[in-house]
Amino acid sequence: MKTDSNTGYKNVNGIKMYYEMYGDGMPLVLIHGGGSTIRTSFGRTLPLFAQHRKVIAVDLQGNGHTSDRDAPYSFKQDADDVAELLKQLNIQKADFMGFSNGGQTTLQIAMSYPQLTRKIVVASSFTKKEGAQPWFWDFMSKASFKDMPQQYKDEFRSINPDPKALQAMHDKSLHRMQHFTGWADSEIAQIKVPALIMTGDADVAPTAHAVEITQLIKGSKLAVFPGGHGEYLGELVAGKKGSKVPELAAALVEEFLDE
Repeated sequence: MKTDSNTGYKNVNGIKMYYEMYGDGMPLVLIHGGGSTIRTSFGRTLPLFAQHRKVIAVDLQGNGHTSDRDAPYSFKQDADDVAELLKQLNIQKADFMGFSNGGQTTLQIAMSYPQLTRKIVVASSFTKKEGAQPWFWDFMSKASFKDMPQQYKDEFRSINPDPKALQAMHDKSLHRMQHFTGWADSEIAQIKVPALIMTGDADVAPTAHAVEITQLIKGSKLAVFPGGHGEYLGELVAGKKGSKVPELAAALVEEFLDE
């Protein structure tokens, strides 16, 4: 990842929120997946995006460098936090790209803050419980800390060595998904900004659900890549070493945002 960044913290809605800024141009806000960080979700693609635009990458509540609050995780709160951070950074309009749970936060931003949102990219996400494969919910119903990918644990510990913080992050992330209800189709259909929906053909959400989201958001576009959850982005756990697909995915995102 590029190192010539502007990094910092802002006091946002009761937490100390971490961000990184790279490059110049129209802002693109990157929102990581559940249990993840900037690096685990976007380590391969962030430098590519930063060649052409101002990238603002964030760590959400209790993740990575960002502090926690005495409250559960919610997509509405994450959206509020991102919006307040951008306000403090004097960003009046931006594009947003979210991976996995970050995609759900991105959808919430488009619904709650349309005036802030120019375009959205929703990668490997789903809008309702029926939108994910049954095996995913079966796994979530039985999941425990030992099931958390070691790469995520190692990344968190390299930033924050407090074992209680890691445990809290895991527990809150799991609780949010175990109690996920999502949004009504009518709510998703109210999104008016241009959207690119991305997924893998062996993803957590079946391709049919990505098609459904594309049909709900008027004028949106769909991109389906071979592989599993985040593989096409070069995500830390799923990405394949030496794969050129993340470069293709980044180029596709850039083309969509530049239209």
